[in-house]
Amino acid sequence: MRFPEYDQLDALALADLVHRGEITPLELVDAAIERIEARNPAINAVVHTMFERARETAQKPLPEGPFKGVPFLLKDLMSLYAGEPLTYGSRFLKDWRPTIDSELVKRYRAAGVIVLGKTNTPELGLVPYTEPELFGPTRNPWDTSRTPGGSSGGSGAAVAARMVPMAGGGDGGGSIRIPASCCGLFGLKPTRGRTPLGPLIGESWEGFNIEHVLTRSVRDSAAMLDAIAGPDVGAPYFAPPPERPFLEEVGRDPGRLRIAITTTPFMGHDVHEDCKRAVAETARLLEDLGHIVEEAAPQVDGEALSVAFLTMLTGQVAADIQDLAELSGRTPRREDFEIATWTLGLLGRAVNAEEYVRAVRYMQSTARRVGAFFEQYDILVTPTLAQPPVPIGSLQPTALEKQLMNIASRLRLVGLLKKVGMVEQVAAKTFDFIPYTPLFNITGQPAMSVPLYWNAENLPIGVQFVGRFADEATLFRLASQLEQARPWQHKMPPLVASQTE
Repeated sequence: MRFPEYDQLDALALADLVHRGEITPLELVDAAIERIEARNPAINAVVHTMFERARETAQKPLPEGPFKGVPFLLKDLMSLYAGEPLTYGSRFLKDWRPTIDSELVKRYRAAGVIVLGKTNTPELGLVPYTEPELFGPTRNPWDTSRTPGGSSGGSGAAVAARMVPMAGGGDGGGSIRIPASCCGLFGLKPTRGRTPLGPLIGESWEGFNIEHVLTRSVRDSAAMLDAIAGPDVGAPYFAPPPERPFLEEVGRDPGRLRIAITTTPFMGHDVHEDCKRAVAETARLLEDLGHIVEEAAPQVDGEALSVAFLTMLTGQVAADIQDLAELSGRTPRREDFEIATWTLGLLGRAVNAEEYVRAVRYMQSTARRVGAFFEQYDILVTPTLAQPPVPIGSLQPTALEKQLMNIASRLRLVGLLKKVGMVEQVAAKTFDFIPYTPLFNITGQPAMSVPLYWNAENLPIGVQFVGRFADEATLFRLASQLEQARPWQHKMPPLVASQTE
């Protein structure tokens, strides 16, 4: 393949070559296109390409941003790029093209990246695996029989496969951290309100959802957050500005931190031994680096929190379906959506205002208690997930569950599904996979998945680090210390290694 160094270098290193005139943006774009064409058939990460538009952009003057000329992919969810499809992973929007750029896309482009296409995502970004009926499943480059996670699974798989050095992602319940864990990447969920969501919406999922990127290096994540952070016009709120640029925190001494550590799940049940082992090894590494490590965790009622989160989610899905109908000018029908999505929307219509508000208030009161815990600790460490990357299809509703949802939808018996708790039963399978991440979307705290461990099957196992509200600085300092102590960028999935030997 042309320019073999491409697979090894992070985004800032590639941009530095462009700034020094050692390579052109067009050469970088062509190197990325060659890799997408060679590797995407095996993993189905990129679902829409913009190659000619990217080549044209690469030959024009580019912004003098930190990532000038670097190839980039957008998640096919929320990232509006004028004239290009935006499907949200749904048949309902497969022919829709926005006429404007979202503020986030404007900031990505102002940072100098060149967008080559869109990455796969589950329908409406609702689940932690990437298997939409519209495009089919995305596969993990470390083992193509397994999930790359979700909802930013296409972006995670593309970055892990070295198609691009970083890609866009969003995180409403772990959707940056989950694919980071599954794909052996660095994934930071910023503080609530840190990055823009305009101009069409003010907040997403009660403020739980926040946009950023998946990267291979810590410094790329920090530099991109510097480029995109800050309020946009009409933002309902925004995070306190940092003391200094986040990139300046990379390599800075974090000091001796007081770190709580736990493997007890917040919302699910069992935790795989590999995930516990990853945290145990991380605890020893942190102690070797001079930090104070104690076993402790905030106390939450996982069952009640799961019900509250699901109540919020059903209401949001019902509203999302109607909002997308207005955007596209189409009338939503059952056959336009996957049955699980449609059922969630119907359940959302059955939730009354009191139930919704009480669910939100319960989650807010939980966040208060978690905030009090962080008055004692600088950082909390958990597994990112309760399991290694699971086989594709294993988190889907069963055939019987889908059949029951179809029957309930046709016969308008959604109230019965609510009464018997079938949706909660399906959701429990999801929370058993992601028992650690949603809590910190609820609290709004910054959290990151760091690729510090690979199991005996050579599958990546991420470790989650959670910081105080608005304190990404400490996370970046600690992450760069860990990156130096236990580097991971040289690790390549078999899909890439077989093409670079």
